[in-house]
Amino acid sequence: MTTIETPGLLTFTVSIVVFFAGAGLNHLIAPLRRWNIPEAVTGGLLAALATLAVHEKLGLEIIFDLDARDMLLLYFFTGIGLNAKLSDLIAGGRPLLVLLGLTIAYLVIQNLIAAGSAAALHLPKGITVLLGSASLIGGHGTTIAWAPRITERFGLANALEIGIAAATLGLVMASLIGGPVARFLISRHALSGPIDAPPMIGLPDEALKDDLNHVSLLQTILVLNVAILIGFGVHEMLEEAGLKLPLFVACLLSAIALTNTVPRLSSKLPWPSRTRALALISDLSLNVFLAMSLMSMQLWTLGGLGPSLVAVLAIQTIVAVVYMLFIVFPAMGCTYEAAVIAAGFGGISLGATPTAIANMTAITKAHGAAPTAFIILPLVSAFFIDLANAAAIGFLVR
Repeated sequence: MTTIETPGLLTFTVSIVVFFAGAGLNHLIAPLRRWNIPEAVTGGLLAALATLAVHEKLGLEIIFDLDARDMLLLYFFTGIGLNAKLSDLIAGGRPLLVLLGLTIAYLVIQNLIAAGSAAALHLPKGITVLLGSASLIGGHGTTIAWAPRITERFGLANALEIGIAAATLGLVMASLIGGPVARFLISRHALSGPIDAPPMIGLPDEALKDDLNHVSLLQTILVLNVAILIGFGVHEMLEEAGLKLPLFVACLLSAIALTNTVPRLSSKLPWPSRTRALALISDLSLNVFLAMSLMSMQLWTLGGLGPSLVAVLAIQTIVAVVYMLFIVFPAMGCTYEAAVIAAGFGGISLGATPTAIANMTAITKAHGAAPTAFIILPLVSAFFIDLANAAAIGFLVR
């Protein structure tokens, strides 16, 4: 097997091509548009299949440099923070607690499904946690972190490979189910977003305003960079205090603090909150990030999964969809925001926070803004649930 490593600039360039390929497919295939499948998801999966074909037919393993992807993630979540007005945070207090409770409950359900399926299919001991919240809610990062402990505890030599394969398949399914579920809920309950609300992520195709120019873009990038730099400092202080959080969460919190203080101190200072420039930069960052994430998936790792493991993940996907439709949506109030959150829950339950946000973005670009959803879901999926998941995984591997 020959390995080809693509440098950062080439990876970034390819990811843009991948996005346009997805946009072209979405334009040609009506169901992809109708069910709000993000362009980056369509293109990213197509690219991942292409790298799989190259791996199988030519014996080449392509590895992408993803440093730029991580920076785009910071831009995106910092942008969410800059849009987070105090009134939205107050309004999101109760929904945040409800969503947190629903997610913790689902974490338990997911692990019970994994345990029951593993027992019924007589799978190796220790595989339960890899087919549950460690790889699905936790994603690739959590899987990599816990795989050595699972190998040591249960003697499962290929724990890492199984976990990575499960997380990869979960990410694919998470990218595909959010849009259709929300589209179904919006259509069935005749829901719609707010009229003439300022954009948070992405611009509608019919936008004709001329307030988007090089000055507004540079002002927005400057504020984003300042918030990210502060986020780096906050992240370091939290780590020194013994509190480990993802870097993008520190940037998100820093941006929230800035956007609710700086404009009050200086009303004449240009501030990018709820502007078209910030919406455009956030959309660009998310789409390129998602394209990079999906095109870099090593689908050949799924070859190590037997039919029984694929069956378990199919069950997990079905249960996730049922939970989104009949638990999450009603519990969040059966509103338009609830439908958007249900779309995002697909990312929480099977994929990752950026996947959840991509699902919600595809819906809001088509049907209108949902500010509360974009505040509470990242806090639940990227912070609170990680603590609960760590406790659950620790219990399963004790």
